[in-house]
Amino acid sequence: YDFMVQGMGGLMSITGERDDLPGGGPQRVGIPIADIMTGMYATIAICAALAHRERSGTGQHLDLALLDTQVGILANQGMNYLATGVPPGRIGNAHPNIVPYQPFKTRDGDVILACGNDNLFNKFCEVAGCQHLARDGRFATNSKRVENREAITSLLAQIFAQRTTQEWCDTLEAAGVPNGPINDLKQVFEEPQVVARGMRIELEHPLAGKVPLIASPMRFSGTPLEYKAPPPTLGQHTDEVLRALLKISDADIGRLRASGVI
Repeated sequence: YDFMVQGMGGLMSITGERDDLPGGGPQRVGIPIADIMTGMYATIAICAALAHRERSGTGQHLDLALLDTQVGILANQGMNYLATGVPPGRIGNAHPNIVPYQPFKTRDGDVILACGNDNLFNKFCEVAGCQHLARDGRFATNSKRVENREAITSLLAQIFAQRTTQEWCDTLEAAGVPNGPINDLKQVFEEPQVVARGMRIELEHPLAGKVPLIASPMRFSGTPLEYKAPPPTLGQHTDEVLRALLKISDADIGRLRASGVI
């Protein structure tokens, strides 16, 4: 039900291009973000409850809802509405409060430019050879760039089209200006940093041989993670759950299986 929650919780109203642009209209996020984030909040809540039980000896019931989570992660956009009373609209890949903070078309692809403050914008202008933009009163500060978003975006689009994505990434990286390509998933798992961090792993599976998996992003200095269990086969743990957790006898499990219940 993540899709519905993304709609009900406002996420789709701020995701996607404007209605008056090609492809405009509400869009869901490409992964079940409400489902995932509710699980993440649940782990935090469980850890907090366990810490409280350790001190007090008292357990408690945890109540988490998908819609609550979706509202809770509206972040700056939620506060933009609460502070102004005006619901923010969809602005595609642009940032509602920072300019330039969006992708631009290069000669052969796309690159994301993330100038989070005026100093970074000045650095960008220097390495991009457009120092005059940093001196232009319309663009000298972030607030003025937000005010003149369409003008600065149009000018930067012409500049970015002159070089390839890799050329821009190398130039901006050397200057300390936050940037990055827009990778497809093949490129993601070939990304040097992803490879260096070991985010792709392989495990032996009893039916499928060696299977590729995505590693956990958590790193523990004292208790490093070990990957031992591949994805389970269908019904692999049924008897274990029924026997150990529900205390159902082997005879009863046999009768449930014989009658087609399991």
